[in-house]
Amino acid sequence: VQLQASGGGLVQPGGSLRLSCAASGIPFDTYTIAWFRQAPGKGREGISCIRSSDGGTYYADSVKGRFTISRDNAKNTLYLQMNSLKPDDTAVYYCAADQWRCAQAVGVEVRPGDMDYWGEGTLVTVSS
Repeated sequence: VQLQASGGGLVQPGGSLRLSCAASGIPFDTYTIAWFRQAPGKGREGISCIRSSDGGTYYADSVKGRFTISRDNAKNTLYLQMNSLKPDDTAVYYCAADQWRCAQAVGVEVRPGDMDYWGEGTLVTVSS
């Protein structure tokens, strides 16, 4: 199983980035997929997830209205469109897959065992 996040980089406050997460080795369309982030010195926080069953989405309050999660099951790829970025959004962003956990992982700190599979992170730095 492989989850590969990409798209991170340096962006100015107010800017936008689009993260991607390419999955392989799992039946992608049957898994909930989620985005997490970990800022320096902090725990890993769930920021958004999208269900496999109906495409329902959940967002942490910290990103609601600015970030949009989506998935393309034909391409086995998850996306996170991030707009109006703030310095507080600076973190390593991870994607993860689970057979059922979605809303329960959003807006809270999680442990590695809380999701079935994790990808390598991609660094997002918001700074002028």
